Amino acid sequence: MERTPFAITLDPNTSLANHTGNWRAIKPIYVDRLPPCNHACPAGENIQAWLYHAEEGAYEEAWQQLMQDNPMPAIHGRVCYHPCESACNRGHIDEAVSIHAVERFLGDQAIAQGWRVACAPRTGKNVLVIGAGPGGLSTAYHLARMGHQVTIHEAGPQAGGMMRYGIPKYRLPREIVDAEVARIQSMGVTIRLNSRVDDLEANMAEGRFDAAFLALGAHLARRVEIPGVDAKRVLDAVRFLRDMEGAARPKLGRGVSIYGGGNTAIDVARSVERLGMEPVIIIYRRDLGHAPAFASEITEAQDEGVQFQWLRRIAQGDESTLTVEEMALDEQGKPQPTGRFERIEADSVILALGQRADTGFLRRVSGLRVREDGTIEVDGTMMTGRPGIFAGGDMVPGEQSVTVATGQGKKAARHIDAYLRGSAYVKPEAHEPATFSRLNTWYYTDADASKQPLLNLVRRRSSFDEIVGGLDADTALLEARRCLSCGNCFNCDNCYAVCPDSAVIKLGPGKRYAINYDYCKGCGLCAEECPCGAIDMVREVK
Repeated sequence: MERTPFAITLDPNTSLANHTGNWRAIKPIYVDRLPPCNHACPAGENIQAWLYHAEEGAYEEAWQQLMQDNPMPAIHGRVCYHPCESACNRGHIDEAVSIHAVERFLGDQAIAQGWRVACAPRTGKNVLVIGAGPGGLSTAYHLARMGHQVTIHEAGPQAGGMMRYGIPKYRLPREIVDAEVARIQSMGVTIRLNSRVDDLEANMAEGRFDAAFLALGAHLARRVEIPGVDAKRVLDAVRFLRDMEGAARPKLGRGVSIYGGGNTAIDVARSVERLGMEPVIIIYRRDLGHAPAFASEITEAQDEGVQFQWLRRIAQGDESTLTVEEMALDEQGKPQPTGRFERIEADSVILALGQRADTGFLRRVSGLRVREDGTIEVDGTMMTGRPGIFAGGDMVPGEQSVTVATGQGKKAARHIDAYLRGSAYVKPEAHEPATFSRLNTWYYTDADASKQPLLNLVRRRSSFDEIVGGLDADTALLEARRCLSCGNCFNCDNCYAVCPDSAVIKLGPGKRYAINYDYCKGCGLCAEECPCGAIDMVREVK
């Protein structure tokens, strides 16, 4: 019988009739790389993984994946400043994926549908958490999922910490906070309100706690004396925002000045504006480019009528005015006085100069090292100098935000769990980063990010209604599908379709692919045509 030569004269579909693997000098392998969004998330969310489910319309599965890392997605979808989006590779094509908007949608769906997470069997271990802010709630949630019994002692009348008392209602409706706190409680977490802890060691002994996590929020404001200004006219931002939770509004007069340039200063100014005060002026000693507040917050405040005086410091005041000195930046970018002054009307001054946690009572606990600024020294496991006592959030040095505290809560829970089991938590090794240069962007069509609806300006200035609306199901689906799946296979079938040797094997939905190296000759077409850069060509070892 005459044999057909192996050449271009082969009949169609005969690739598998010939083993071509011995031709290879290099071979393709499937890899997983770290998406930039995942890497940038302070809470350590596997963003790409839950977006994968969301883009299939499997919203509960997406939420369950999200809840492995973040117990409060409806909150974070509203208040996190989404550094994940700043890192998103999609921003190099058109606009970053609106990750926070999809996260908010999933969080709101979970509240509406009553979705729940499962917990491991009880371990018999009891953990004390001090503070029901984002760090404390996150720690309690993760420990409860691991099977531990958790009791939270909260000094205030309601749970939420700075999420409730530091973030205005127009950014974070209180019913959202209540719903996500209630879910954590439904997992068996006990929250004792109006329960201030003054003697940590006695409390641990009385409750027979096996470990403790300290998560006191930054409720003590930093103050500065203003010559000539009656102390009754000077409020601190933390106290002002806390008072806004009550039925009685703070008495401010007409003109109000806010001293500071961070996000808290912006929150205070926008709240004052909604109370009908004018003028509302933010005074900051540095310029706009050096202001710690986010640019979007500053823009929204300006739209609502808040005035800004950059490069100014309050020198002194009297009954109804403030004297401010103009500043100038030196060669190092530091503000220096100029000797030029001006007067502005102000019945009240609100100081937004930062805040710290009240950790004075911890100085009596042996082994704990309290810094001069009130923060607690911890090691890489977040444990203090006292075995079994851990600390995080505003109590430890570093960035203070809801998302950072939430991420620290998860980290602390993992180390506390290991401590209770007599072992050590080892963080998995991270994958290499998924860079934009590895993507084959010609496979992706241009699609601008979905826009969340905004409350009209008149209502924004006159009420505390939520400013930013959420996405509907269809829009959330479209937004999730804008994800490029950077560095990770998403079963697009490109490698399967372009392989000239039929060497790529489909393993089924969600199971990705395998390569039959008996037939792969290492041409590299699969790697070249992979949209997300999830295939490497490596040297063949024979």
